[in-house]
Amino acid sequence: MTSTQTSPTSPLPFLKGHGTENDFVIVPDAENAVDLPPAVVARLCDRRAGIGGDGLLHVVRSAAHPDARHLADEAEWFMDYRNADGSVAEMCGNGVRVFARYLEHAGHVTAGEVAVATRGGVKYVHLDKDGSVTVAMGRAVLPEDGVTVTVDGRSWPARNVNMGNPHAVAFVEDLDHAGNLYDEPPYEPAAVYPDGVNIEFVADRGPRHVAMRVHERGAAETRSCGTGACAVAVATARRDGVDPAETGTPVTYTVDVLGGTLVITEHPDGRIDMTGPAVIVAEGTVDPAWLTADA
Repeated sequence: MTSTQTSPTSPLPFLKGHGTENDFVIVPDAENAVDLPPAVVARLCDRRAGIGGDGLLHVVRSAAHPDARHLADEAEWFMDYRNADGSVAEMCGNGVRVFARYLEHAGHVTAGEVAVATRGGVKYVHLDKDGSVTVAMGRAVLPEDGVTVTVDGRSWPARNVNMGNPHAVAFVEDLDHAGNLYDEPPYEPAAVYPDGVNIEFVADRGPRHVAMRVHERGAAETRSCGTGACAVAVATARRDGVDPAETGTPVTYTVDVLGGTLVITEHPDGRIDMTGPAVIVAEGTVDPAWLTADA
């Protein structure tokens, strides 16, 4: 807890939103005044005893948060993202779309271009009038060292893709081969991902069209993962022998997730755009006595 943060002593406002059914608890806290330690985040994200979510979007002005002050001139708002277990994450592609939708919902921004600070850098979001949201996700990094992922005796090589957070992309014949994905699938060598990894299993559906399932670190299987869909599109393009940097032409892949569909475009300069829905579904307050009670 910083010197300016306190545990909630009055009802804590929250909202609930989702992007392709990747769902989030949203906590507006412009001046970074509310302490959100891991145990509190996990309690809020608990699906049986809390509000429920794959993660938490802490909405803070960049100038008020030590992790984002250096970005305040570029983006007024910082997405202080937490995984469902309370751990801090660099970025969340579906989360940043929902974050931008919340800023519009709250009247902080209007439709059009919005800059959002994240631990993975500033992301530029376009809020379309038709309800879809496009995020400039930055560029993928493709480290040479990969891993082998194993589930129920089957093993696959997994491509290492970094989208501001780490991903391992494995191509399978059937998405059921991924197993239940409640526990993190084992992979070797573990040293490739010292801070853990998001693991995507990918099956072909048609020309430039794939489907995926994902185990997100800190959240188990989720209905969708935006950075994962970008990693999958890039890995699939390279598997297919397509690199926009070489062809000079953008390439677009449709990526089906359990919660819907995302459209990913990689440009010749490496920029990646992700388009999909983002919805605010509810808002209310949390009883501070419940929030701070012993587990």
